[in-house]
Amino acid sequence: MKNIKLSKFWDSLRSSYWFLPTLMAVGAIALAFTLLAIDRSSSIDIGNSSAFSWIYQGGADGARAVLSVIAGSMVTVAVTAFSITIVALQLASSHFGPRLLRNFMQDQGNQIALGTFIATFIYCLLVLRTIRGEDYQLFVPQLSVTVGVLMAVISVAVLIYFIHHASTIIQASHVIADVSHDLEQVTNRLFPETLGRDLDQQDEGVKDIPTDFEAAARPVRSEETGYLQAIEDETLMQVACDENLVLRVQAFPGAFVMADSPLVMAYPADRITRHVERQINRAFVMGRELTKQQNVAFPIEQLVEIALRALSPAVNDPFTAIRCIDRLADGLARLAGRELPSPYRYDSSHTLRVIAAPVKFETLTDTAFSQIRQYGSADSVVMGRLLSAIAAIAPFTRHSKQRYVLQ
Repeated sequence: MKNIKLSKFWDSLRSSYWFLPTLMAVGAIALAFTLLAIDRSSSIDIGNSSAFSWIYQGGADGARAVLSVIAGSMVTVAVTAFSITIVALQLASSHFGPRLLRNFMQDQGNQIALGTFIATFIYCLLVLRTIRGEDYQLFVPQLSVTVGVLMAVISVAVLIYFIHHASTIIQASHVIADVSHDLEQVTNRLFPETLGRDLDQQDEGVKDIPTDFEAAARPVRSEETGYLQAIEDETLMQVACDENLVLRVQAFPGAFVMADSPLVMAYPADRITRHVERQINRAFVMGRELTKQQNVAFPIEQLVEIALRALSPAVNDPFTAIRCIDRLADGLARLAGRELPSPYRYDSSHTLRVIAAPVKFETLTDTAFSQIRQYGSADSVVMGRLLSAIAAIAPFTRHSKQRYVLQ
């Protein structure tokens, strides 16, 4: 998969509250200087022209008062919006689990609202400092002041949207639908094909594994500790081709990897140098937390976590758990119809280079339903919906093992 590290970097930017507001603040600075330059160089007295009657036509004192009020109010609104956001994050963490915080942090509605208020404040501040009265060389940037008023009107509209949005994103139905959408996206990205080979057939790649692989292979160990977020497939394949190796992947996205634990088994062992070990380690992208980048189980685990919290005695909300079960059934039905990639990866000359066991439907089904089955066993409504979900998935299965795990 191309640009894995770039994708990780972009995902971290999207999960931050500073990136988008910073871009909007920079845009406000550029807009302020551009409009001020137009005001200084304009040869038309726009204040006395009928064609520009909609533009601010007051004096320096009025312009200062207008911009001062806007700038002051924007700071107050930005602080209030930030406080509301923090409260929403606290509610999300307590009700839906800390793993859902990343989803809330990635919400662009909140980021745009905060960015709008900050950008309006900075713009008014920059324009305000250029206004000069008659005691000095008179300068009232009429076009810039007008745009400041327009930005204030837009900010009021954004504030109304923000209040509605902040009250919507913490609703259980909205959160569950968002996580379900993430599951659909990662499924379509990792398993794009809906029909393919018969999964009941034995993969012929087994015969290409060297007979002495287990005896002659050497583990390449991790240089750091953390969650494995993604594997750069092309980098791993390139190393295997360049060094004439066969690599069997031991760690997979979503796993917690400790330093000095094996990442791959490399064959033959005598070709593994320190340089090759560093190259293989660079193909494994580690991080502090789990992500959905190459881990289809992550959104499934998020839905399960919401369901388990809803089934806890402290909350006792079986209807939220039922919504999670419905979404899990939809995701598993979609996965059941997809062609899983072969674990055997070949180079252009059809030589086996990488062995990477794919995600199994059986494992994902166990992840989705086992804990809910245990925690919800005392609730007949939840168990009935769980049985209905299993029955709804069954027609989409293409493999006898898939049907067996559902049974």
